[in-house]
Amino acid sequence: MEPSGIKDLIIRSLGENAGDGSITGRLEEEGVTFDFGRDFTQKVVDRIFSVSSELVAEKELFRSMRFVFNRVALTGVAAILILLFSIFMAEGSFSLNSFLGIGDSVDESIVCLLTGI
Repeated sequence: MEPSGIKDLIIRSLGENAGDGSITGRLEEEGVTFDFGRDFTQKVVDRIFSVSSELVAEKELFRSMRFVFNRVALTGVAAILILLFSIFMAEGSFSLNSFLGIGDSVDESIVCLLTGI
């Protein structure tokens, strides 16, 4: 019998009128058995618990990564605030020139310094 025929028999065996056992008998004649090995239960249980332990480990990894990201992000924000405060204290304002550390220089002389012309 072809695999598609066996598949149809299995699907029909799940129906309401399959209680008489004719379909299961026919499947057994074709070589399909419903017997499981001795260690089948243990293999299933081991597989279930191994998957769940991998999921728990993955959740723990994401939780620790989120914790580390929050620590780094808060430290970065604190560093930016300290930098802005130090610029304000040194220059007295938050202008673009003070942020870049230019000070009272003329813009044309900065272009000359940067380009070398």
